Amino acid sequence: MVTLDPAELARRSAEVMWSADTASTSLGMIIDNLGPGRATVSMTVRPDMVNGWDLCHGGLIASLADSAFALACNTHGTVTVASGFAIEFLEPAHLGDVLTADAREVILRGRSGVYDVTVSTATGVIAEFRGRSRSLNRPILEEQP
Repeated sequence: MVTLDPAELARRSAEVMWSADTASTSLGMIIDNLGPGRATVSMTVRPDMVNGWDLCHGGLIASLADSAFALACNTHGTVTVASGFAIEFLEPAHLGDVLTADAREVILRGRSGVYDVTVSTATGVIAEFRGRSRSLNRPILEEQP
Protein backbone atom coordinates (compact mmCIF):
# COMPACT_ATOMS: atom_id res chain seq x y z
CA MET A 1 0.00 0.00 0.00
CA VAL A 2 1.28 3.46 -0.93
CA THR A 3 0.65 6.42 1.37
CA LEU A 4 0.50 9.81 -0.34
CA ASP A 5 0.83 13.23 1.24
CA PRO A 6 -2.46 15.21 1.16
CA ALA A 7 -1.41 17.48 -1.74
CA GLU A 8 -0.34 14.54 -3.91
CA LEU A 9 -3.50 12.61 -3.03
CA ALA A 10 -5.59 15.65 -4.06
CA ARG A 11 -3.69 16.01 -7.35
CA ARG A 12 -3.89 12.33 -8.29
CA SER A 13 -7.55 12.01 -7.29
CA ALA A 14 -8.40 15.05 -9.45
CA GLU A 15 -6.49 13.58 -12.41
CA VAL A 16 -8.56 10.39 -12.25
CA MET A 17 -11.87 12.22 -11.94
CA TRP A 18 -11.13 14.99 -14.47
CA SER A 19 -9.84 12.58 -17.13
CA ALA A 20 -13.36 11.12 -17.42
CA ASP A 21 -15.30 14.40 -16.96
CA THR A 22 -16.32 15.19 -20.53
CA ALA A 23 -19.10 17.53 -19.35
CA SER A 24 -16.66 19.94 -17.69
CA THR A 25 -13.91 19.69 -20.29
CA SER A 26 -16.34 20.12 -23.21
CA LEU A 27 -17.39 23.44 -21.64
CA GLY A 28 -13.75 24.53 -21.69
CA MET A 29 -13.23 24.33 -17.92
CA ILE A 30 -9.66 24.37 -16.68
CA ILE A 31 -8.33 23.41 -13.25
CA ASP A 32 -6.34 26.41 -12.03
CA ASN A 33 -5.51 25.32 -8.48
CA LEU A 34 -6.08 22.30 -6.30
CA GLY A 35 -5.34 21.15 -2.77
CA PRO A 36 -6.92 19.19 0.05
CA GLY A 37 -10.53 20.37 0.37
CA ARG A 38 -10.20 23.10 -2.25
CA ALA A 39 -10.20 23.68 -6.00
CA THR A 40 -10.26 26.60 -8.41
CA VAL A 41 -11.69 26.12 -11.90
CA SER A 42 -12.13 28.67 -14.70
CA MET A 43 -14.15 28.90 -17.91
CA THR A 44 -14.53 31.55 -20.63
CA VAL A 45 -18.10 32.46 -21.65
CA ARG A 46 -18.47 31.46 -25.32
CA PRO A 47 -21.17 32.49 -27.82
CA ASP A 48 -22.95 29.15 -27.31
CA MET A 49 -23.21 29.87 -23.55
CA VAL A 50 -25.35 33.01 -23.66
CA ASN A 51 -29.12 33.07 -23.29
CA GLY A 52 -31.80 35.12 -25.06
CA TRP A 53 -30.78 38.26 -23.12
CA ASP A 54 -27.14 37.93 -24.23
CA LEU A 55 -26.06 36.90 -20.69
CA CYS A 56 -24.28 33.72 -19.62
CA HIS A 57 -26.88 31.05 -18.94
CA GLY A 58 -27.26 30.53 -15.18
CA GLY A 59 -27.13 26.77 -15.58
CA LEU A 60 -23.62 27.06 -16.98
CA ILE A 61 -22.50 29.22 -14.06
CA ALA A 62 -23.94 26.55 -11.75
CA SER A 63 -22.12 23.86 -13.76
CA LEU A 64 -18.80 25.65 -13.27
CA ALA A 65 -19.40 25.95 -9.52
CA ASP A 66 -20.51 22.32 -9.36
CA SER A 67 -17.33 21.16 -11.12
CA ALA A 68 -15.11 23.07 -8.68
CA PHE A 69 -17.18 21.64 -5.81
CA ALA A 70 -16.79 18.10 -7.20
CA LEU A 71 -13.04 18.46 -7.44
CA ALA A 72 -12.75 19.89 -3.92
CA CYS A 73 -14.81 17.17 -2.27
CA ASN A 74 -12.92 14.40 -4.05
CA THR A 75 -9.45 15.63 -2.98
CA HIS A 76 -9.37 13.31 0.02
CA GLY A 77 -9.15 10.19 -2.16
CA THR A 78 -12.67 8.86 -1.62
CA VAL A 79 -15.34 8.80 -4.34
CA THR A 80 -17.73 11.57 -3.29
CA VAL A 81 -20.88 12.86 -4.97
CA ALA A 82 -23.22 15.82 -4.53
CA SER A 83 -26.25 15.34 -2.32
CA GLY A 84 -27.54 18.81 -3.19
CA PHE A 85 -26.64 22.43 -3.78
CA ALA A 86 -28.05 25.94 -3.80
CA ILE A 87 -26.79 28.89 -5.80
CA GLU A 88 -27.43 32.61 -5.51
CA PHE A 89 -26.85 34.72 -8.63
CA LEU A 90 -25.65 38.21 -7.71
CA GLU A 91 -24.54 39.69 -11.04
CA PRO A 92 -24.71 38.52 -14.66
CA ALA A 93 -21.77 37.26 -16.71
CA HIS A 94 -21.27 38.25 -20.34
CA LEU A 95 -19.78 36.88 -23.54
CA GLY A 96 -16.00 36.77 -23.22
CA ASP A 97 -15.94 36.94 -19.41
CA VAL A 98 -13.57 34.54 -17.70
CA LEU A 99 -15.45 32.95 -14.82
CA THR A 100 -13.49 31.60 -11.87
CA ALA A 101 -15.03 29.24 -9.32
CA ASP A 102 -13.14 28.98 -6.03
CA ALA A 103 -14.33 26.00 -3.93
CA ARG A 104 -13.40 25.42 -0.30
CA GLU A 105 -14.36 22.85 2.27
CA VAL A 106 -16.41 24.27 5.14
CA ILE A 107 -16.87 21.07 7.15
CA LEU A 108 -16.35 17.36 6.66
CA ARG A 109 -17.92 14.95 9.15
CA GLY A 110 -18.02 11.24 8.50
CA ARG A 111 -19.39 10.69 5.01
CA SER A 112 -20.98 14.18 4.71
CA GLY A 113 -19.44 17.51 3.78
CA VAL A 114 -20.36 21.13 3.09
CA TYR A 115 -18.48 23.24 0.54
CA ASP A 116 -18.77 26.89 -0.47
CA VAL A 117 -17.94 28.07 -3.97
CA THR A 118 -17.53 31.72 -4.99
CA VAL A 119 -17.85 32.45 -8.72
CA SER A 120 -16.19 35.66 -9.93
CA THR A 121 -15.28 37.60 -13.04
CA ALA A 122 -12.56 40.24 -13.34
CA THR A 123 -15.04 42.79 -11.97
CA GLY A 124 -16.16 40.88 -8.87
CA VAL A 125 -18.32 38.13 -7.39
CA ILE A 126 -21.27 37.03 -9.53
CA ALA A 127 -22.56 33.97 -7.62
CA GLU A 128 -22.32 32.09 -4.34
CA PHE A 129 -22.87 28.33 -4.28
CA ARG A 130 -23.17 25.95 -1.32
CA GLY A 131 -22.84 22.23 -2.00
CA ARG A 132 -23.51 19.22 0.19
CA SER A 133 -21.49 16.07 -0.44
CA ARG A 134 -21.76 12.41 0.45
CA SER A 135 -18.88 9.93 0.33
CA LEU A 136 -19.52 6.55 -1.27
CA ASN A 137 -16.74 4.97 0.85
CA ARG A 138 -14.78 3.81 -2.23
CA PRO A 139 -11.17 4.83 -2.85
CA ILE A 140 -10.47 6.80 -6.02
CA LEU A 141 -6.97 5.39 -6.38
CA GLU A 142 -6.32 1.66 -6.28
CA GLU A 143 -3.42 2.04 -3.85
CA GLN A 144 -5.52 3.93 -1.28
CA PRO A 145 -6.70 1.92 1.74
